[in-house]
Amino acid sequence: MAAVRKGGEEYNMARYTGPNCRICRRFGDKLVLKGEKCATPKCPLEKRNTPPGGRPPTRRGRGGVSDRGLQLREKQKLRFSYGVLERQFRRFFGEAKKSPGATGQTLLILLERRLDNVVYRLGFADSRAQARQIVRHRHLVVNGRGTNIPSFLVKSGDVIKWREGSRKTEYYKRLAEEIEVKFVPNWLTLDKESMTGRVLNLPGKDDIETKFNAKTVVEYYSR
Repeated sequence: MAAVRKGGEEYNMARYTGPNCRICRRFGDKLVLKGEKCATPKCPLEKRNTPPGGRPPTRRGRGGVSDRGLQLREKQKLRFSYGVLERQFRRFFGEAKKSPGATGQTLLILLERRLDNVVYRLGFADSRAQARQIVRHRHLVVNGRGTNIPSFLVKSGDVIKWREGSRKTEYYKRLAEEIEVKFVPNWLTLDKESMTGRVLNLPGKDDIETKFNAKTVVEYYSR
């Protein structure tokens, strides 16, 4: 299906397919959508920290943005950062709302448990988008079984390994040489020699990035 344009940006079906750096510029924040490039001077946000498009219209009110606009902005930042479609994001929010505990915190934990995010956190990919492709191409097995579902939710004790055939690829060989410098969060563990990851426990409050205001996202969907 041909890509369509919405608000000056390209979408294919429901997924944004335009330049990732436009998203970061839109929000004025690094969402680490292009992996290591985001931490270098090559990051477009370092060179041009202005929203994409033409001159923005004059805005009125407190800070120029309404409370509803701020809530939408925070929701979109979180959704784009994890690479989740709006329909999927609503489903995760619904699950979080039905679960015990703070809805916002539970939502963040569910997003962290996505297989594509775990692959990214283990250092198997430089970005969540790249991790999603690795999962879709069945390069990994979870508990000995292959899966190509990026939204698969891991649980405590799950083991993520590379498929035997994928260990022969140039990407895997290069990754095996670079894995030593990768940082792995405390709720995961990685055997760098066998390139095997394990979920020690579900992520807690201290394991979640603080750059997102989950409470604001909850307020957006509660109206």
